[in-house]
Amino acid sequence: MGLLNLIKQAGLDAVEAGNPVSVLYGTVASESPLSVTIDQRFTLTEDFLVVLEQLTDYRVTVGGQEIVIREGLKTGNTVILLRIQGGEQYVIVDRVVTT
Repeated sequence: MGLLNLIKQAGLDAVEAGNPVSVLYGTVASESPLSVTIDQRFTLTEDFLVVLEQLTDYRVTVGGQEIVIREGLKTGNTVILLRIQGGEQYVIVDRVVTT
């Protein structure tokens, strides 16, 4: 299921239940096992998190040298999450980049 379909389905389910999707900011508290702290109120463990492929570590070896194509989530990263209906799962949509 693609990201767009996942977001659409989460939105439709939430509207049908009268409980809209919540957008939250969190901070990666640990990488392994993955956990994200939301507003210093509570911490979500990896059992409650859905991580999109674009946020996973991807490295290749070319000519004996490892090249980082994309970095996975790192401790301290600020992330945007969508709470799926019922609040039992949270989709990490992306990292927040600060300038």
